[in-house]
Amino acid sequence: MPLRYVQVQSTVDLFSPVIRPTGNIAVVGAAATGGVGVPVQVSDPTDAATKFGAAYQADGKTINSALTRAIDTVFDQTPGPGQVWGVPAAQDITSALAAVETLNVQFVLVANTALDATSGATNGAIDLLSKHVTAVSNSGDGKERMGVAMLVKGNSDPAPAAALPNDRMIYVAHKSDEDVAAAVAGTVAGYPPSVSMVLKPVSVKTDDFTATEIENLNGPEDFGKTSGGRGVIWLTKPALLGGSAVCLGEGYTGNRNGKQYIDITRTVDDVTFQLKARVIRAIGNLRISRSGLRALAVQLESVLNPLVADGVIESYDVVIPILGLLDADPSTLSDAQAAQVHHAETSRVAEVLVAVEYAGAMHRIAIKLNFA
Repeated sequence: MPLRYVQVQSTVDLFSPVIRPTGNIAVVGAAATGGVGVPVQVSDPTDAATKFGAAYQADGKTINSALTRAIDTVFDQTPGPGQVWGVPAAQDITSALAAVETLNVQFVLVANTALDATSGATNGAIDLLSKHVTAVSNSGDGKERMGVAMLVKGNSDPAPAAALPNDRMIYVAHKSDEDVAAAVAGTVAGYPPSVSMVLKPVSVKTDDFTATEIENLNGPEDFGKTSGGRGVIWLTKPALLGGSAVCLGEGYTGNRNGKQYIDITRTVDDVTFQLKARVIRAIGNLRISRSGLRALAVQLESVLNPLVADGVIESYDVVIPILGLLDADPSTLSDAQAAQVHHAETSRVAEVLVAVEYAGAMHRIAIKLNFA
């Protein structure tokens, strides 16, 4: 070995946190072929027809496989979803939804099933879907998801959706013969979480709602103010956009009193996952000490700084209360403060407060135009 005045041996142990997909879809529904409750990933409509049967019978009108038809519609959207799973289901979709629990998906829908008195009743298909997305989102790290359901064709009454309020559900009103829930799920899945869904195009054929019907769905609006909606999105073809493109009339979730907009629910899910994935390696390694907690703060900042740079969030603030006490001269701490330090060290729990400022996209513009 030649003489080296300074010797360095470097060891590289780079950590790459898990990346959460944001646009994967599971479609549950009746299929002509395939095992009930067995999820199968499909790559395109042809693949879906091979695995679940042709969408239509020979007459080209009668549905042969509602599951294939819905998957076709999902793939017809632009920019479209990431990955798609089909799950054949019996009339009772309970077992199929149980199988979906393990999938890494962010959207779930029931093929060819409108929200009505039957599907919205207790243990009806849409009621089960709503319960599924809530239960899985609350119980599994990284499994947060939303459900998408359509109202009955032509229904402009938000009452069925109001009976199942859930900010993890998306309810869509329409005047289409197609599987609108599949179309909207494919559309939403194609965009990053922080993008508002208002006026995003949907590849589906539909007739327009009248102004009265839209007011029924959304509620009245005064100049410069919004009603806040009624938990239902409607399909529309705005004359100002030109052409006959069908768009989402709003970006509401199914609960006006919860996380009101789809992008809020998705962004909270995404940021939460990124923070968890970043700090998971701190468990069992970092210590509840000044250096350990500062290292934890740096890891949190490494997630949040890029989100600020990308315009996803406006700002953030990370506060670790126990760190302030550790920074102080121990002799200056009160008995209560010393007890807090002791409790943190013995319980091995470090409380961290993260405040994030999220700036939503503009949904209305009120212009006062004065001519003289």
